[in-house]
Parts: sequence; structure tokens; C-alpha cells
Amino acid sequence: MISGMSLLERIESVKQAALSELRAAGELPALERAKGAALGAEGSFTTLMKELGSLAKELRPVAGKAINAAKQELEAILAEKRAELELKSSLPKDPTDFSLPGRRRALGQLHPLTQTTTDIVRAFRRLGFAVADGPEIEDDYHCFDALNTPADHPARDSQDTFYVGTGPGKLPLLRTHTSSVQIRVMEKQAPPVRIVVPGRVFRRDNADATHNPTFQQIEGLYVDRGVTVGDLKGTVAEVFQELLGNDVKLRFRPHYFSYTEPSFEIDFSSPLVKKMGKEWLEIAGCGMVHPAVFERVGYDPEVWSGWAFGFGIERIAMIRYGINDIRLFYENDVRFLQQF
Repeated sequence: MISGMSLLERIESVKQAALSELRAAGELPALERAKGAALGAEGSFTTLMKELGSLAKELRPVAGKAINAAKQELEAILAEKRAELELKSSLPKDPTDFSLPGRRRALGQLHPLTQTTTDIVRAFRRLGFAVADGPEIEDDYHCFDALNTPADHPARDSQDTFYVGTGPGKLPLLRTHTSSVQIRVMEKQAPPVRIVVPGRVFRRDNADATHNPTFQQIEGLYVDRGVTVGDLKGTVAEVFQELLGNDVKLRFRPHYFSYTEPSFEIDFSSPLVKKMGKEWLEIAGCGMVHPAVFERVGYDPEVWSGWAFGFGIERIAMIRYGINDIRLFYENDVRFLQQF
């Protein structure tokens, strides 16, 4: 039979040895091994508990109490050491120098085309125009027929337009201009109408410095009683001067569009254009809405008149920011975009 004093001495010796191992553990795996050696199923304290049965009855409570106290002390040290090692493992390997200056996070900003579109829409809203939207996948009726575009017009050729279906009936296509939205609005809304239509359009153009198969366009439409070319010129002048400065000069040249009559090309001149080595630069197309277009949507051309015009948003952005290649807008080069 083991004496109570010798067992108590062993308990203290085993406890001190276990404490030394726990405190010496430099990593979590080593700490778990030390814990198993002391408190595991085959650990030293489990062995001591098994030896209690060999003690005299009056000594067993004393020895059992000593073992439990030692285990509680070990578990407290174990929890403290585990917290220390977990914190150590979560810290970066290279210490942080808090005396260094801070790093500012880069803030995102709107794309230059979005900024330009927002400014254009804002200019029209001040004149009482609402913003309209429509589908990018259109049909040839809304994109061509309703806009008085003849069946043999070059714009309807597959070399110029992205058709996405074949067969009889209305052919689906990627819209070539946002004028199709004008038709959809007039089909649903009685005059007067005063809208702008910004959006993405698609044409079979080879990408170069001034062309892209996908680009942004904005159209304006104003229909009411007694609308004249003078209203058109005044609105265009107001919008472009707000966008490009009060020193902008505009001129209207006769042109042909199937959906307007009379039709005009708009050129503008400014100090920036002259720096580019040019006197005038084409910027938009416009005209009075053709009576045939009104008849298609159920408007009486004897009662109502109106004008429409449209231009590319990239062209305006290129002029505003002095950019000479339209492809830069679509390359997603952060070095370029962060300048705006």
C-alpha cells in the first residue's frame, strides 16, 4: 500500500513538471502535447488518480483533493498560455511600425462617360426635359421603319447593323441609335412630349481612334403645338454652352436624315477646337420631325410639330477632357480613369 505522504509528494512533483512544460510551449501544437502528457487519458494525473485506490481510506480524500487542486491550477495556466499563443499566431510576422505615416485608401469615382452623361442630362432637365429609356435589343420596325428609313437604306444592311435573329416579321437587332425610344414613347404618350434618351448603341464599326462598335448616345425630342427650328437652335445653343463653355459658337448646315425634314448637321467652334488645328468640328445631327414619323405613331402632323437631335457622348467627353482616342474609355486602365 502506498503511503499518503509519498503520493502527495509525487502529485506536487508531477504538477511542477507539467507546469514547466506548459509554460515552455512556444506554439499551440507543443501546448496541446504538454496538455495531453499531463491531463490526457494516458497522462500523468490520470495515472495518479488510478493510484488512489491503493491508499488507506482516510488518506484518499486528502490525496484526491490535492490532485483536483493541481489539475485546476494546470487548467488555469493552460487557458492563459493558449490565449497568449493564439494572440501571437494571429499577429503579422513583421511587426507594425505605428510611427509610420498612414496610407489613404483610394476612393472610387464615376467613369468620365458617366460624368459627361450626368452633366448633359442635368442641362436638359433644367429646360424641362424628362429622361426616357428603352431596350438595347430592338426590332427593325422601331429602329428603322417607324423612323421613315427606307428598306434599301445602307444603315439597314448587315454590314452596318448587328442583327441577332432571322426570319419573317420584326427582326431583332442591337439598336443603332436611341431614336427607337422616341418612337416607343410617342406610341404610348400623347403630346406634348419633351424627353432625352441617353443609352448604349451598337454599330458595325472597326475600332479606331474615333470609332467603336459600342458607344454612348443621347437623343432629344420635343413635340408640341407651334414648335419651330428657332426652338431647336435655342435649346441646342443653351445645352452646348453649358457643357463646353460660353465661348462656343455653333453653326447649322443642311443635311439629310430620313426621320427629320428639314435636317441639319451641327458644327461648333471654340478655342479648344482651334488648338486642335481645326476651325469647326461636327458634333450632332438634328432636324424637325418628319410628318411620316408622326403619322406612324398616330400624331396629326397638321396639329403637332417637333424637333429631334442626337449626338455621341464620347465626342463631348473627348472635347471636354482633351482625349484623342475613344478606345481609352473602354480599356479600363485605372491610370487613365483616375485622372477624372
